[in-house]
Amino acid sequence: MLMMNPESDQLTARALLQEFLSLDIPEGYRAQLIDGEIVVSPPPYGTHEHVIGQIAKQVLRKSSVDMDFAGQKGLIVPDRGIADVGRVIPDATFAPAGLRLFYGADPWMPPEGVTMVVEVTSSRPERDREAKRRAYAAAKIPLYLLVDHEVDRVTLFSNPVEDDYSSMVIESIGGGLKLPEPFSFTLETAVFLG
Repeated sequence: MLMMNPESDQLTARALLQEFLSLDIPEGYRAQLIDGEIVVSPPPYGTHEHVIGQIAKQVLRKSSVDMDFAGQKGLIVPDRGIADVGRVIPDATFAPAGLRLFYGADPWMPPEGVTMVVEVTSSRPERDREAKRRAYAAAKIPLYLLVDHEVDRVTLFSNPVEDDYSSMVIESIGGGLKLPEPFSFTLETAVFLG
């Protein structure tokens, strides 16, 4: 029977986190620490950025509460991998403007106060569908919006419980997806198509 050594695991986790934090990545790329794995991603395609822009425009114009938006904001989240603490970068992060959450924030900030994160799938959609969904739920982020190009649908996950969301609403890309408070409007997804 294999015995785990908590002290050794802690050292490994710290070493992994230090290695991650000291990475020198090329301009435009982004590095994340997801489930104990360092993931480096290239700059996104134009369609990816188009979808994020369309979501940001609608949220900022139509929400019932004034919202702040951050693209590519680093969040510190619980992690199921060896590091225990992950570092993820959602494609979009929203928080009530009154919190001024992003102003003066460190490159990696805790997720407290974040209302919704958004991911648009790219070359490794399973990471957005599984690992990042669990990380956002474990961080108690109320809403996770996933735009999944591979299956042409948008999923809104809500009600985080432990390391997953207990509710989800699915809509085909092209339809409307109702966002709950504090957004309180229907997100039009037909504009994602160009």
